[in-house]
Amino acid sequence: MTEELNMIYDELKSSNASTVSHYEIELSKIRAGKASPAMLQTVVVDYYGSPTPLQQVANVNTMDARTISVQPWEKSMLEEIMKGIINANLGFAPQSNGESLLISVPPLTEERRRDLVKQAKVEMENAKVGFRNNRKDAIDMLKLLKDDGLSEDMMKDGESEIQSITNTSSKRVEDVFDVKEKDIMTI
Repeated sequence: MTEELNMIYDELKSSNASTVSHYEIELSKIRAGKASPAMLQTVVVDYYGSPTPLQQVANVNTMDARTISVQPWEKSMLEEIMKGIINANLGFAPQSNGESLLISVPPLTEERRRDLVKQAKVEMENAKVGFRNNRKDAIDMLKLLKDDGLSEDMMKDGESEIQSITNTSSKRVEDVFDVKEKDIMTI
């Protein structure tokens, strides 16, 4: 029975880790006013008929705290990259100089900063809902083991271990949120 319990714990940890990873990706989309290549992480470009991530067709760098530079590996891709950035709905208007794209990241107003913090908080709550769903699945698996002869004490220990894993994951997401909130609110 111990092996089955460890398998449940490992599966819960794995599910929670992927939820945390997804949360971090969602937070990277929320810009804090400073230019970063990660802001264009979700951009997909039509590369000769197949959708391709921007990072696979161009170099993406920051020139300064307010400007992102996109240097395509093929000049002919400049127009497609521009379309991809606009279609990604990130609120950027890329400017072409014939060889590369320059994207100006406007400074954030106080009101916009608060909205971004709210958006990050919503994403944190979504991650916590994911943890609760993962916890429920793990407890359901534990109940199946109880039907197969798991003792009452082991059942209680298993539930407390599952709760401990969930609390640890929740704390991790809150810590990531705190860092992002500080980043957003810092001028």
